[in-house]
Amino acid sequence: SLAVLQALEDGLKKADADPSVKAVMICGENGKFSAGADIRGFSSPKRHGPGLGPIVSLIESCEKPVVAAIEGVALGGGLEVALGCHYRIAHVKARMGLPEVTIGLLPGAEGTQRLPRLIGVPAALDMITTGKHIPATEALKLGLVDEIVEENTIEAAIHLANKV
Repeated sequence: SLAVLQALEDGLKKADADPSVKAVMICGENGKFSAGADIRGFSSPKRHGPGLGPIVSLIESCEKPVVAAIEGVALGGGLEVALGCHYRIAHVKARMGLPEVTIGLLPGAEGTQRLPRLIGVPAALDMITTGKHIPATEALKLGLVDEIVEENTIEAAIHLANKV
């Protein structure tokens, strides 16, 4: 939603400008990272505010380490947000994917560029063209996430952020 995008932009800019902030952690709530955009908004008139692509680029260009704490699902734009982060930790039960193709859309926030850079072209092409969701264990093998945990994902992300 526009509110989430604006909050991400404001929070990142504030954290980047604050010398007391050493790292940033991005998480969802209620056990889910993000299922991406609400497709009902695609047919509404042009909204004013930040778009997802520029927000993902802002995350990537943040001078401080940004860690994604992925629980539940990171799908579509949600996965693209995680791809912009410098590090990704996922709960063992998390699932990731770019399902937009199943409704005739391509990922629109540079996921088609970031995913192949991270996991290689063959694996990325498979995910992008099929829309399949992969479990955290497969994401770790592919290099999509840096670590998987069975317990508190947010605590693990904070620990990694403090370490880096």
